[in-house]
Amino acid sequence: MVSKVTSMGITGINGYAVSVECFIGGGLPAYDVVGLGDTAVKESRDRTRAAIKNSGCKFPQSRITINLAPADTKKVGTLYDLPILLSILAASGAVAHPTQTQAFIGEVSLSGALRPVSGVLPMAIAAARLGIEELFVPADNAPEATLADGIRVIPVDSVMSLLQHLSGENTIEPQPRWQPNPARSREILDFADVKGQENVKRALEIAAAGGHNILLVGPPGSGKSMMAQRLGTILPDMSTRESLETTQIYSVAGLTPKDDPLVTQRPFRSPHPRTSSAAMVGGGSVPRPGEITLAHNGVLFLDELPEFPRNVLESLRQPLEDGQVTVSRAAATIRFPSRFMLVCAMNPCRCGWYGTPGKCTCSPSSVESYRRRISGPLLDRIDLRVEVPAVEFDDLSSRRKGESSAEIKLRVNAARERQRERFTNTEVESNSRIPAAMLDDCCALNEECTKLMKGAFTRLGLTARSYGRIVRVARTIADLDGSENIEKKHLAEAIQFRSFDFGEGEE
Repeated sequence: MVSKVTSMGITGINGYAVSVECFIGGGLPAYDVVGLGDTAVKESRDRTRAAIKNSGCKFPQSRITINLAPADTKKVGTLYDLPILLSILAASGAVAHPTQTQAFIGEVSLSGALRPVSGVLPMAIAAARLGIEELFVPADNAPEATLADGIRVIPVDSVMSLLQHLSGENTIEPQPRWQPNPARSREILDFADVKGQENVKRALEIAAAGGHNILLVGPPGSGKSMMAQRLGTILPDMSTRESLETTQIYSVAGLTPKDDPLVTQRPFRSPHPRTSSAAMVGGGSVPRPGEITLAHNGVLFLDELPEFPRNVLESLRQPLEDGQVTVSRAAATIRFPSRFMLVCAMNPCRCGWYGTPGKCTCSPSSVESYRRRISGPLLDRIDLRVEVPAVEFDDLSSRRKGESSAEIKLRVNAARERQRERFTNTEVESNSRIPAAMLDDCCALNEECTKLMKGAFTRLGLTARSYGRIVRVARTIADLDGSENIEKKHLAEAIQFRSFDFGEGEE
């Protein structure tokens, strides 16, 4: 007899339907799983056999063939345990055949208990889009699955309880939609803790308001990492769409806790300088999201920028432009979203004390070599370059609190609201993403600004890309100022944040 059970799969961060077919025929007992499954899928034979027996059912002593369709798509993970088990029981007549509007996902233990799996949210969203009405998932995954609209989620804690539900003996109630707990306390940082550094805080405010990339250059202990870590406290609130997008990524990566599955705060990723290229952009035999995708809709912070391998830094160039990264492997070619703010911090030289009399031990050639680790093309994609000086004693000893993150965030949100109105009915979300075709309309320069920009273009040796990035930053500064048009003072400030004497990088 042949049975068919609907399940779901993951490719990249998108779900798709998988049909689990079971044929029980004559011949010597055997149990085969076909359909391009990985090792975890093939090992489901032992898990499902033990789970069926320990759930009080009889395992068929026949030739069993399981097919996972489409058979030309790689299947990964343990999520097919439950539909495989159910298809065997349905083919043997132990349970009724599930309907085509029901889908099943989950790993089974040897005792028959269900364990959580990764990627439930994108699979639930895909199931709802495909017309699935009921999605059966492990109980620990159920809150996350309810974030998908238009589908009823059934939480299952064991094979036994599922069989009783399907037979009508003991119905499992659908999982109520997960709601965030407003009383949940979150430990947050605050810009009020930062002493001095008003120019740097201004640059970070501009970066947050427009989604611009920023580089902080200063000696050790000047507060570069401290301020970068507080950037998340002034970023605009995530929209519902952004939260779901980010949650899908974290779901696939297995990073969503069962008690708080929805990502509501913008990600802040800070990979170690020894991070590999595959870990940064994504990879594996079946591509998985890397750090730049985990930073989607948030911040990617690279501390000690020159210490990252050259190939890792160069791999960021294309995602910074396109907002997505393409990972090609023999098994598949996957596109991952990667719209993130790049925030970098570095010392001005190898010892960190360049420009400080009596402290710097680096030769001019050593300083130049250290700075040349950052290539010109990557540096050209960074909108604001900010010098972070050592903090003065008077600032450190002062008891006066600086401006709080909440106050700064009010201005950032107001600037983002102006951008939302400007980009209505377009796919543009922030000033940093204004396409070249819209640049003349959104960032028009008057005669006075054009004259200023021409002088800067010649004096600083700007490129076409850096020209566009400067006017986008000027547009953000104008938004923070509540100005409809870019004025000379806005453009002058944008140029000032671009004119830091970093030195020439290699092409």
